[in-house]
Amino acid sequence: MDRAPDPANEAQPVRASEWLVALADRPESIALRERFDAWLAASPAHAEEWAEISRTARLVGSARPGEPQPWEAFAARRRAERAAAGARVPEAVSEARLPQPATALGWRWMPLVAAAACLFLVFGSDLMMALRADHASGATTSGKIRLSDGSTIRLAPRSAVEVTGSRHVRLLKGEAFFEVIHDERHPFVVEAREISVKDLGTAFDVRLGTGSTDVSVREGLVEVTPAQRASGVTEQLVPGDWLRITSAGRTERGRIALDDVASWTRGHLVAKNRPVSEVVDALRPYFDGFIVLRGERMPDQPLTGFYDLSDPLAALNAVARAQGATLRQLSPWIVVISGP
Repeated sequence: MDRAPDPANEAQPVRASEWLVALADRPESIALRERFDAWLAASPAHAEEWAEISRTARLVGSARPGEPQPWEAFAARRRAERAAAGARVPEAVSEARLPQPATALGWRWMPLVAAAACLFLVFGSDLMMALRADHASGATTSGKIRLSDGSTIRLAPRSAVEVTGSRHVRLLKGEAFFEVIHDERHPFVVEAREISVKDLGTAFDVRLGTGSTDVSVREGLVEVTPAQRASGVTEQLVPGDWLRITSAGRTERGRIALDDVASWTRGHLVAKNRPVSEVVDALRPYFDGFIVLRGERMPDQPLTGFYDLSDPLAALNAVARAQGATLRQLSPWIVVISGP
């Protein structure tokens, strides 16, 4: 291994979250490891902070495939920054390249294995998404697409669509608001995971959540059909209707104020008696980093609130206060909400 000192102009990590990133970036650097050991031994507070970020890394690494990966914004930003600076962008770090528990550093390196595995999942899923998507939006930014027929699609942050025909779109990730030019002879169809949404002259929103797909209508009429027709019936939605179909095939339906349909297009999130985990998931695309929820009961607790998407950290603080939970910001891009 190379014992050469790290570049003099590189900022010295001062927080546990920064050490986690630096060590994952350069696992082969003995000089960096020695500086990390010195930092860890310098203060009991450093050891406590490292234990906290280690627990966070393990939580991140245990995310199930297909769920939103909270490392995504940070990983993409880091690679872009390194590329812009002219540095070689490393491939995703594999577990084999990380120091093993049998080394002198012992258990302290285990969180890096989890983090590296998570980064591998992020880069792999993003690569496949990039190969399929015709349009995508970045973290905290939205985008507007005008189709050849005059219809428009507005993408929420961290969303992607594939345009498979002049009147056929597939939502691959995130959320999108569709304003469709009606054409009776050529229906406008949106596919989203387990459903197909057919426009009958309308403006509507489609969101891919964790384990469910949501449709809400602001104007006109839509038909929602399960991808496997045998598993359910076609539902018609009018303005103010919302429909949720879970990956298990369960259907929920209700009413919503018209101004609350795609409220994200006006910069706010409206939650009415929704689980905390669902509200936090809706806030994730607007936070340039990742969010970890801790607690057995809190994710399922009902929550009602009005949140400003231009200040996601304030929104997360409001969520925590409403639940009597504690919010800790471990770095500008890591937030942990801990509750009962």
